[in-house]
Amino acid sequence: MVGKGRHSVLAVRSPDPVLSLVGAVGLAAAGGTGLVIDLLTDRAGGKRTLRDLAVDGPSLAELSPSRRGVALLRGGGIEEQAALEIIERLAQRWPAVTIRVDSGRLPFPVVPAIPLYPPGLLPAPSETHCVWQPVGVGSDPPGPGPVLPRLRPSTLRRLLTLQMPRRSRWVEAWAPVWEMPWA
Repeated sequence: MVGKGRHSVLAVRSPDPVLSLVGAVGLAAAGGTGLVIDLLTDRAGGKRTLRDLAVDGPSLAELSPSRRGVALLRGGGIEEQAALEIIERLAQRWPAVTIRVDSGRLPFPVVPAIPLYPPGLLPAPSETHCVWQPVGVGSDPPGPGPVLPRLRPSTLRRLLTLQMPRRSRWVEAWAPVWEMPWA
C-alpha cells in the first residue's frame, strides 16, 4: 500500500454524524487523492456501492483513481466484516482511503473526531487521542490530539458536495493525522 505516511487506511468515527462524514472527507482531501468509504450510508444514490463491488467485483476503473481529489463510495448496507476484503483490494491502489464507521470492528486504525462543546455540556470522551473540533464557544480539549480550526460554513458546504476547497486551513489540519499512532 502506498499510503500517506504511516497509514494508508484510516477509519473515522464521531458521535456527531456530520463531523463523521466531513471528517472522513477532510482526511481524504488532506491526503491529496483519496477514497471515502461511507459504511454508515446504505442508500445507493444511483451509483454502485461497496456492497455491489463485494458481490459483483470492482471494475478496473473502480480499483484506482482516475483523477486527483476525493471520491465517495457508499456502503450500501454491507456489514463491516463483509466489507473487509474489498476495502483491502481498493486500498492497494488508492493513495489514501478513509472509512466512515460507527465502531472500531475493522482492523484499521480508528480516528475519533470529537466535537469540543462548552464545558459541562457533555462528558469527556474515553478515547486517549482524538481529533478535536471546536463547536461554538468550546473549551480546551480534555485529551491529546490535534485541534482543528473552526469549520467555516462555505468549507462545510463544499466538503458535503465533494467540491474540495482550493485552500482550506481545516483540510490542511487533517494532514498530520495520517502520521499519528492511532490505536
